[in-house]
Amino acid sequence: MQTSDLKDLADSDDLSFKALSLILAAWDEGTESGVSQEQMAYAALFTALTDLVALYGEDAVKKLAQGLERRIELGEFTLDRMIQ
Repeated sequence: MQTSDLKDLADSDDLSFKALSLILAAWDEGTESGVSQEQMAYAALFTALTDLVALYGEDAVKKLAQGLERRIELGEFTLDRMIQ
């Protein structure tokens, strides 16, 4: 993501975009400090899952995680795929 795109997200009134902007900035800071993208991804997943469990409980998060399999298969998280 380009710096101008990140600034647009940070300036948005939408709290989801502001949150994404903060996460992307932290991600950049981590990788610039020598932390691998894989390590950043695992740390982000761990943090997200532990927070979600604390907020909604294990059963709700388990259901959310089970739904991710299909979304991954459909390419929802693949940013560079070719749409035919």
